[in-house]
Amino acid sequence: MTFLKAIWRIIIGVKDVLVLCFLLLFFGGLYAVLSMAPGERPLHTHEGALLIDMDGTLVEQPQETDPFSALMGSEAPLYEYRLRDVVHALENARTDPKVKAVVLNLDGFAGGGQVALMRVGKALDSVRASKKPVLAYATLYTDDSYMLAAHASEVWLNPLGGVVFSGPGGSMPYFKGLIDKLGVTAHIYRVGTYKSAVEPFMLSGPSPEAQAASQALVNTLWSNWLDDVAKARPRAKIATYATKPVQQIEAAKGNLSQAALSAGLVDKLGDIRAFDERVTALAGEAPSGQNGPAFAAIALHDYTRAHRPAGDGQIGVVTVAGAIMDGEAGPGTAGGDSIAMLIEDALANDDIKALVVRIDSPGGSVLASEQIRAALGAARAKGIPVVASMGNVAASGGYWVASAADTVLAEPSTVTGSIGVFGILPSFEGMLSKIGITTSAVKTTPLTGEPDVLGGIGPEFNRITQLGVEDIYRRFLKLVADARGKSPAEIDRIAQGRVWDGGSARQIGLIDRFGGLEDAIAEAARLAKIDPEMARPLYIDPEPDPFTAFFARMTGESEARAVYRSGARDLLGHQAAMQRAMLLRILSDARMMAEGSSVQARCLECGAFTPPSPAAHENTGVMTLIAKLMQ
Repeated sequence: MTFLKAIWRIIIGVKDVLVLCFLLLFFGGLYAVLSMAPGERPLHTHEGALLIDMDGTLVEQPQETDPFSALMGSEAPLYEYRLRDVVHALENARTDPKVKAVVLNLDGFAGGGQVALMRVGKALDSVRASKKPVLAYATLYTDDSYMLAAHASEVWLNPLGGVVFSGPGGSMPYFKGLIDKLGVTAHIYRVGTYKSAVEPFMLSGPSPEAQAASQALVNTLWSNWLDDVAKARPRAKIATYATKPVQQIEAAKGNLSQAALSAGLVDKLGDIRAFDERVTALAGEAPSGQNGPAFAAIALHDYTRAHRPAGDGQIGVVTVAGAIMDGEAGPGTAGGDSIAMLIEDALANDDIKALVVRIDSPGGSVLASEQIRAALGAARAKGIPVVASMGNVAASGGYWVASAADTVLAEPSTVTGSIGVFGILPSFEGMLSKIGITTSAVKTTPLTGEPDVLGGIGPEFNRITQLGVEDIYRRFLKLVADARGKSPAEIDRIAQGRVWDGGSARQIGLIDRFGGLEDAIAEAARLAKIDPEMARPLYIDPEPDPFTAFFARMTGESEARAVYRSGARDLLGHQAAMQRAMLLRILSDARMMAEGSSVQARCLECGAFTPPSPAAHENTGVMTLIAKLMQ
C-alpha cells in the first residue's frame, strides 16, 4: 500500500508539472502572436458616462501582477488604480463633450491614502464645476469610500447598506509576550525616543511617548478628514453621525440606510438597477455589444489609454513608492538599484531640465535610501533642480530620500518624519534550551561566530551593532540638518523617530510648503527657469516585464463589467475582509522585521495610513503565513 501511495504521488506530481508547462506554453504562444500584431487594438470611443469602478485600491504606483500567483492561486489579485491616471481621466472628462457624467462605483473600494483621496476629490469638484453630474454608488460607505462619494453631486446607497465612519487609528499588535513564550531573544538596536517600529518586539504595550505621538497624529488626520468631507457636503450631519452613531441608528430603528439618509450623508436609496436607470437618463443607453450596466459606459482603462499624456515633457517625475529595499524591484516597490538607474537614465536625457521625486513610502533599507538620495544629489551637482513631492507617506527612509531636494512639498495630511534608525536580530538559545538543545563554541576573537543566533549573541557584537546604528542616526541628522539649514541638535529635538502630520512638519521646518504633485512640477519648472504654464511632466517609470504586462492586459477587468461583480459588500462582510487584510499585514510585517538583514529607516506604524497592498491579499492563507513566520 505504501508503494502504491508513492507511485500515486509521483503521478500527481508529473500531472501538475505538465499542466504548468502547458499553461506557460499557451500564454507564451499567445503573447508571441499578439506581440507580432502592429500597434494596440483601436479604441472605439462613444458618448456616455465615464465609469470609475474602484474595485481595489488607489495607489501612487501599482505593483506588477505576478502571473504565476494569479494562475495558480485561488483568488484574483487585488486591483490597484494609479492616482495620476484617475486624476488625468477626470481632468479630461471635465472638458470632453463625449463624457456626459462621471460615475463612481465604490462597492469594492478597498481604500487609499488620505492625500490621494483628497486629490481625487478635488478633481471631482472640478468636474462638477463644469456642470457635469457626478454620481456615486455603494452598498457600504466607509471612511475612504465616503471621502470620494462626498464630492459627488448625487450619492446613492443600497437600501440594505449603510454608512459607517471609524476614523484613523486602531489596535497595534505587540509580540513581546509571544517572543517570551517561545524563548526567542530579540536583540534590538535603535535610536529615537519615538521609534515605535521596534516597540512591538520589546514591549507588551506602547511607551508613553509613542502613545502620545500616535494619538496626536490620528487626531490631526481625523480633523483633516472631517474638514474635507464637511466642506464637500456642508448640509450633512457628518460630525454628529461619526461621534454618535448608535443614537442615529437607533432613531432609525436599526435601518442603517435610512439613518444615513436622515443625516444627509446620502441623497438617494436604491439598488444597482435603479442607479443604472438614473445614469441612463443622463448618459444614454448602452450601445449594442456592451456588457455590464444598462447605461452607455466609458471604461476608465480605455479612457485613460485614449488620453495618455504626451511623453515629451521637460520635468522628469520619478516615483519612490512602497518599501525601500536593496537591489532591484518592480513598480510599487522602491528598489535602490532600480530607482537609481531610472534617475541616471533621466540625467542622460538632455530634454529633462528638472526632476520631481514623488515619494509615497514608509522607508526601509538605509543603504537603498542613501543610494536613491545620492543619485538625486548627482542630479543637483549637474545643475538639475530637484523637488520632492510627498504623497500619503514619506517617512524614515522616505524622508531620507527627500533630504536631497532643493524644495520639499507635502500636504497637511501627509505622514512624514520618523527620523530614526533601528535593527532587529533574533537569537534562539532560549527556544532551543526548552527542547533540550544546548550549544558550545570555540573562539579566536570576540567576534568569532557572531552573530551567534543559536548560542546567544555576544556583548561585543551587540555593542558594535548599537554603535553602528547610532552612527547612522547621526548621519541621518546631518543630512536633514544640511538640507533644512539647521543644526543637527535642532533636528534631533524634532527627530527621535517621531512621526508627524504634514501641517506640523511645516511648522517645525521639515517641509517648505503645502502642495501636490502639480505644484511640485510647477516649482521644478521655476527652478529650471521654465514658464510653469509651459512645463510638461515626463513620468519616468520602470518598464514592466513584457510577459507580465501582457498578462495584466489579458486579466485586466473592464470597469463597464465590474459593476456586477459578486462579493461581500455589506457591513459584516466588509469588516471581515478588512480584518483579514489587517491580520495578514501584521504577520507579513512581523516576518519582514524578523528577516530584515540590514539597518532600517522604516516607519512600521505608517502602514495604518496606507491602503492594503496586493501582498496583504495574496492567496497565501493566514496559517501559511504563520508557519512561514515561525520558520
